[in-house]
Amino acid sequence: MATFTSCSFSSAINLRFHLNPPTSYTLKHRIQLRRISKRNFGRLIIRSFSGTDGGNGGRNNGDGKLEKDNSSNTATATTTTTASDDAAEDRRGAGVAKDSEDSPPSVSSRQPTLVGSPYNNFQIDSFKLMELLGPEKVDPSDVKIIKDKLFGYSTFWVTREEPFGDLGEGILFLGNLRGKREDVFAKLQSQLSEIMGDKYNLFMVEEPNSEGEDPRGGPRVSFGMLRKEVSEPSPTTLWQYVIALILFLLTIGSSVELGIASQINRLPPEVVKYFTDPNAIEPPDMQLLFPFVESALPLAYGVLGVQLFHEVGHFLAAFPRKVKLSIPYLIPNITLGSFGAITQFKSILPDRKALVDISLAGPFAGAALSSAMFAVGLLLSSNPTASGDLVQVPSTLFQGSLLLGLISRGILGYSEMHAAAVSIHPLVIAGWCGLTTSAFNMLPVGCLDGGRAVQGAFGKSSIIAFGLVTYTMLGLGVLGGPLSLPWGLYVLLCQRTPEKPCLNDVTEVGTWRKTLISVAVFLVVLVLLPVWDELAEELGIGLVSTF
Repeated sequence: MATFTSCSFSSAINLRFHLNPPTSYTLKHRIQLRRISKRNFGRLIIRSFSGTDGGNGGRNNGDGKLEKDNSSNTATATTTTTASDDAAEDRRGAGVAKDSEDSPPSVSSRQPTLVGSPYNNFQIDSFKLMELLGPEKVDPSDVKIIKDKLFGYSTFWVTREEPFGDLGEGILFLGNLRGKREDVFAKLQSQLSEIMGDKYNLFMVEEPNSEGEDPRGGPRVSFGMLRKEVSEPSPTTLWQYVIALILFLLTIGSSVELGIASQINRLPPEVVKYFTDPNAIEPPDMQLLFPFVESALPLAYGVLGVQLFHEVGHFLAAFPRKVKLSIPYLIPNITLGSFGAITQFKSILPDRKALVDISLAGPFAGAALSSAMFAVGLLLSSNPTASGDLVQVPSTLFQGSLLLGLISRGILGYSEMHAAAVSIHPLVIAGWCGLTTSAFNMLPVGCLDGGRAVQGAFGKSSIIAFGLVTYTMLGLGVLGGPLSLPWGLYVLLCQRTPEKPCLNDVTEVGTWRKTLISVAVFLVVLVLLPVWDELAEELGIGLVSTF
């Protein structure tokens, strides 16, 4: 106990690893730590200490000899043993034939001017601390058991292993497949559960840096293994429920405000001036808005109903596949009532088909309800008996969408659309906002529903190209008009990261799913593509003023 108290921080970490080592501290393990350090602060540490000799706690005294560092002498015998092992490895790697037993236990006999150790004691201790604080790795003894009992000549012949996961906390088995990939994967999953119980998750992924395809067709596959507590998403916390509730209340407020704004022709002049005049600073009396809240509720109900259908679509598609979803985090927006919601996967997806189906179910359900409200609202707008429920909006608003503007022009007629203001039913506004929100969420970028669907259908590499095109069009204002910038910022801040791999991340989703996604993305572009003035004048969508 007295020895541990007097030792330095470096010695304490070394003692912890000596008493309970995860693996033998070999040269291979040091290389693995070097890979991990690139994702953390190891690169900075290496730059800061590149001038010191590593692995033995010594320093060069200027004449080719090593001088002991007094701070390292406070370490226990454990530190001495570890440094001696590292020194022996360095001598073997440099081709020195002298036996390690002939050298002093704590001082390396190699020449520092010829072979420099990549790490010093502080760096090695930092790597060890990173292992302590980082995700738990696969047990090496389990790896040996799995190689002996799980894989074989009839399923998958392992040729080598590599780190797997964001921080190298897993093991990736590379080799040769000996059967149909889906059958082999199902058999390996079953056998892994029998051997290790509920301890690990097995992933089937495409072999990284593969030089060719599998002889049986399709890409070459590898099998990655991670601990369940590392690979599975964390459960929803109490604070996340609180945040979701606050966002839900704010979305109710933004939806009601949208309903009030739709009655702009009925609002008091001071309220209209505050919302339309950029020079207006002093807010009006909010009590003036109370009489209009009740008439704004139908539109608010329509906006919230679209979001409800959207989330129910996700949950109905996820339930049969036993995929857990988080509580939705609604995103309030004054222009559309809501930007949609962020819904996270709370369990690992079984395959790419599940990823596509669950991702598409939400926008399709919301778009179905929005289309129905939009169509019924246009029919009621052209019905003289419903004139008491109509509201007037500027005709230029219909230039915000090429597809929706053409549909409105076809139902309402040229004379009605080619005027300064158009009388429409509030259901038209609710349907328009719902379709626009669904289209935004179907953009093929990041972790949006469209991004997830494209990633599942065409692979993770395709989402990079789709995302680049989408960001470019949003940045130029080609899609979404004035909403392109706020939506692009929202995606960059909250939804830019692609979805994590499925358990079976190799099997294709089929032609009809790919076709469905392609058609959906094409319709999304038509919904979000604004109509420029020349085309609007030619098509009769809105009254274009010329000066």
